[in-house]
Amino acid sequence: MKMMKAAVALGMALTMTVTGASAVFAEGETLSVATDFEIKTLVPWAASEENAFLVLNQAEEGLFRMDENNQPQPALCDTYEVSDDKLTYTFHLRDGIQWSNGEPVTAADFVYAWLKQMSADATNGYSFIMTDYIVNGQEYNEGSVEASEVGVKAVDDQTLEVQLKSPTPYFLNLTTMDMFFPVNEAFCEEQGTNFALSPDSMLYCGPYVITDYDPAVGVTFAKNDNYWDKDNVAIEDAQVRVIKDAAAALSAYQAGELSQVKLDSANVVAYKEDPEFSQEIDFRTSYVQFNLTDDVMSNVNMRKAISLAMNRSALTDNILADGSAPGFGLVADGMSGDGEKTFRELNGDVSPYDPEQAKEYYDKAVEELGSAPSEVTLLVADDSVSKSVATFIQSELVTTLGLNVVIDTKTVQGRGELMDANNYQFAVTAWGADYDDAMTYLDLWTNGTPYRGNYNDADYNALISDAKTQTDDAARLDDMLKAEKKLVEEDAVVAPVYHRGSAVLTKSNVKNLISHPIGVPLEFKYASFE
Repeated sequence: MKMMKAAVALGMALTMTVTGASAVFAEGETLSVATDFEIKTLVPWAASEENAFLVLNQAEEGLFRMDENNQPQPALCDTYEVSDDKLTYTFHLRDGIQWSNGEPVTAADFVYAWLKQMSADATNGYSFIMTDYIVNGQEYNEGSVEASEVGVKAVDDQTLEVQLKSPTPYFLNLTTMDMFFPVNEAFCEEQGTNFALSPDSMLYCGPYVITDYDPAVGVTFAKNDNYWDKDNVAIEDAQVRVIKDAAAALSAYQAGELSQVKLDSANVVAYKEDPEFSQEIDFRTSYVQFNLTDDVMSNVNMRKAISLAMNRSALTDNILADGSAPGFGLVADGMSGDGEKTFRELNGDVSPYDPEQAKEYYDKAVEELGSAPSEVTLLVADDSVSKSVATFIQSELVTTLGLNVVIDTKTVQGRGELMDANNYQFAVTAWGADYDDAMTYLDLWTNGTPYRGNYNDADYNALISDAKTQTDDAARLDDMLKAEKKLVEEDAVVAPVYHRGSAVLTKSNVKNLISHPIGVPLEFKYASFE
């Protein structure tokens, strides 16, 4: 998400994939995966972390659900139409869809949930995912219009009409996200402040119902007999366990207690030849954010020097060693481009490694600043991966540039607070894509906030504004390609470092445990035991 996801994503370590080797689980065994952080809340408009999205995605459902190819497919929606100007979507709900208590799921349930997410009640920082797109959504958030004026209407029980501010090619992708799932108003209001605090205080419309929930322990699931597509849900029982220690999670996997486990970098080499091993890359980029109001980092040549001085391949190959890929651009590897080539393939390496040119830029910066800085301070979160990345950057800059770097380690929350308060020089942070489109990254730098380095450029903003209103797909893509080059290559506002990867072991009899690099991280629905 725009202001929070970069912070919370650094604390997450959960990516699933499809693979396998020697079987441990018998037919009908519980599907079990692990997360290394507590599941703090399941309230839809309060949840902002991937482990909550993981849980909610199994128990709830939206108009569309991602398939095994990361494409949105009709879910609670059966059919839909889009107006010629691409501004009005009309969704028709399936016949007979029900909540877990047998009540019908209606268009009004979507209206209620979406308005909640756009209102002041939302505390997850994700209101933008609707207010940026839906007519009068921002105005409703600010309290200047009534709910009836917002562009989401229940035409009847089975018809939902949505009016957008501008053409949004990825809108169907958005509807697969947890924030867009329906909520039964009468039930929610009856529960009051107890809503979603326990299994009995929730209703479910997804493949599973929650049977037990403890934030520090995890969640257990049972197949939802009222789910419209229950005949295609093969596994009866599932669980998400909270296991904070990577070694403990691996031990649980080896003991047959987990269907899949994520490996830390220390274990990747040992298991790389194991038939249960696989790797993949997420649509998530860790990057250096420069503070453009800082005396040193306001110098564009200094920023370019720092970016060009980092041998990102050495970081991903020798230090992370977990399947992560070097960040030669802000937009992650594999994200969509023109239908034939990815965005990354089309725009090339906008943040390469070039130590000779880096030194030239550094010398120019020193000349412009009047003297070389005695040291600079790099702000990072206190998790082990962030600290390793910071140590790598520190070594690269002193070796290539002769620039001394002091590492300032804070909690994830503490780092975010310092960035929000404009109290930093440069920092390691990250952003995970909410949908498969470059705009999920690029529009973050249009608001000029300290967290985004105080970048406020009229030309950049114009490119993003045109892309958001552009009805010609080729012209829209060209705007975004130019915007990334301006942000990363020309203005060096950020220096991409790496795209997060994961290495996992998966039991051989577990099939089609689908991971998604965007939005909700994992699908139990398609999984089965062989």
